[in-house]
Amino acid sequence: MEKITSFCVDHDVLNQGLYISRIDGDIVTYDLRMVKPNQSLYLENDGLHTLEHLLATYLRNTKQKDQIVYVGPMGCRTGFYVLMRDTISYEEVLQVLKDAFLFASQYQGEIPGAQSSKECGNVEDHNLMKANRYAKDYYEILVDWCVEKMNYEA
Repeated sequence: MEKITSFCVDHDVLNQGLYISRIDGDIVTYDLRMVKPNQSLYLENDGLHTLEHLLATYLRNTKQKDQIVYVGPMGCRTGFYVLMRDTISYEEVLQVLKDAFLFASQYQGEIPGAQSSKECGNVEDHNLMKANRYAKDYYEILVDWCVEKMNYEA
């Protein structure tokens, strides 16, 4: 079988940041790399899960909501993939993600979509404090990020 694109990225040199992972037709996959790979520091499931709920809810409530295709964590627990239609500029993507992570870093209250087992497939596995911290740490990376840095080679 052919090696898929994401396995061709050199994870030994990949740093935290926001990258364009791939473009398939009108869908752009963004790599939100929150922690450096293979450094024994991974996002823990309960905080990652809560952050997924916060990000997906926030992004699907913005003016760009129709451009959002998918928001979900990476299996390696080093970040998220966000898939968006290409009708939104890279500058807008960067801004909406900054806004989403700022929102998630400050969010207090009931976790969206986690009030019962009818809403969530693992309703017991949430941690808002961890999600806030993960979001704050990544927001601090995004604050100084720019479109020119969104390529893996940059």
